Amino acid sequence: MENQPAAQANPSSKPKNKNPFFIGLLSLFGGISQDIFTPIIPIYYTTVLGFDKTFVGIAEGLVDAGSYIFSVISGLLSDKFKRRKPIIFIGYLFSMVSRPLLAFFTSSASIFGLRFLDGAGKGIKDPPKDVLIAGSSEKETRGKSFGIVRMLDTFGSVAGPLILFGLLYLLSGSAQLYRYILIFTAVPLFFTLLILVTKVREIGHNQPAPQRIVTAKGRSALPQSFYLFMAIVIIFTLGSSSDAFLILRARNLGITLLAIPLVIALFNFIYALFAVPVGSLSDKIGRIPTIIIGWVVYGLVYLGFALASQAYMIWLLYGLYGIYYAIDVGVAKALLADMVSADYRGRAFGIYGMTSGVAALVASFLAGLLWDRVGPSAPFYLGAAAAFVAVVVLMVFEKKFSSNNLQTE
Repeated sequence: MENQPAAQANPSSKPKNKNPFFIGLLSLFGGISQDIFTPIIPIYYTTVLGFDKTFVGIAEGLVDAGSYIFSVISGLLSDKFKRRKPIIFIGYLFSMVSRPLLAFFTSSASIFGLRFLDGAGKGIKDPPKDVLIAGSSEKETRGKSFGIVRMLDTFGSVAGPLILFGLLYLLSGSAQLYRYILIFTAVPLFFTLLILVTKVREIGHNQPAPQRIVTAKGRSALPQSFYLFMAIVIIFTLGSSSDAFLILRARNLGITLLAIPLVIALFNFIYALFAVPVGSLSDKIGRIPTIIIGWVVYGLVYLGFALASQAYMIWLLYGLYGIYYAIDVGVAKALLADMVSADYRGRAFGIYGMTSGVAALVASFLAGLLWDRVGPSAPFYLGAAAAFVAVVVLMVFEKKFSSNNLQTE
């Protein structure tokens, strides 16, 4: 009988250790699909279909809208049913269907609908994925676990633009160039679904939950620090428009269509290199100080995009942008996992996705208007200003809620 607990613990510890890697593989193939078409989609809208920059802002903003609406639903369902894989499967399936269909439907209404469906897929899959990652690691190594997933995700986003470069080269001159590329985006997502079904394990529903936050009425709830952090995220994200505008800015400064995938590949390569070290850094110095560093980098990058006057500057700025991405995405989610009870993480990640999505939708719409009515630099001045304001507020937040008392306030 004394050996029974150890025997029972061993099987669960093995999948716990492997799950971040296999979830990372999901993200790797998902990243390949995403970054095969992301570098060309704003160019496709504006040069092939003839839409303006405001359309780009709305279309890509709808991706965020679909994401935020369904992330909350997904998070609640994840917490209620304690089954994450079926929800993740549906999310990836939505993206697998919507991306190739962009090759066949070219009206504004159909594009809006398909981009919303792709965003819905993102919103559906992300919260349960994040819950699985958080439940597959201890608090002391959680930043590293999220970093591993981000690293693999980003290696996919390195491979995606390189594949796109090859497709652009091989299919150059073809009247069906964009159609073939959009159809091809479904192939990596097939492998994502295969890995999800065969390798990723359901865990966490039998794991002991961290100490719950209890309200005066004795009912579990998300802590005050969570909602305050969401308010700060809104400030930051209001200046964080779709990356489609970075691509348009690169084209505006003379980066060629064939070079765009290589610029994106450089960005993602640096992102992948820094993802795990930055995640581990947040385990050592704290999540909030690490996020502050990331947001300062973001503000400098957007200021650089506003002031840039030569094409070579885009390569430097995209490299620095990769460092920001490595810092912000995984570390912010590790912070949320730290401050929220395990029973409510799906809800928390869903609210985080909703908050980011609403603000990003507004940001993308504003960026399109500013570009069309003020000039190409205007959206980036807004992004830099929002980032620096958010940094100041986050520093005040850190003084009140240290990393050690976020969960037990």
